[in-house]
Amino acid sequence: MYTLSRVTPILRIFDEAKAREFYVDFLGFKVDWEHRFEGGDFPVYMQVSLGECVLHLSEHYGDGSPGASIRIAVHDLDAYHATLLAKEFKYARPGIQTMPWGTREMTIRDPSSNRLSFEEPIPPQA
Repeated sequence: MYTLSRVTPILRIFDEAKAREFYVDFLGFKVDWEHRFEGGDFPVYMQVSLGECVLHLSEHYGDGSPGASIRIAVHDLDAYHATLLAKEFKYARPGIQTMPWGTREMTIRDPSSNRLSFEEPIPPQA
């Protein structure tokens, strides 16, 4: 019998500095590694992570389409939301929405127009 494991999306980015500001400084991810085929001005391919969430960010043409949409499960969405708002990031002040399919979500677009929806299930009523 086969099993499936974690999915690692590749998100296209256009500006490494803006991506680092968004993913690392604002969202709180850390850069695990980065690669360039040659030094200097060559496109970067990097892995960022926060908890169990792992993303690949790529400046390479053809590595993903700009404007992708991903969903990220989060435990304690309210705490993460408060952490982000406390940073007073000038490019994003996300809100939380209750969705009809039973989740609460905080959706933010990165500088390359990729949409990240952080979601938490609404607990069943007692």
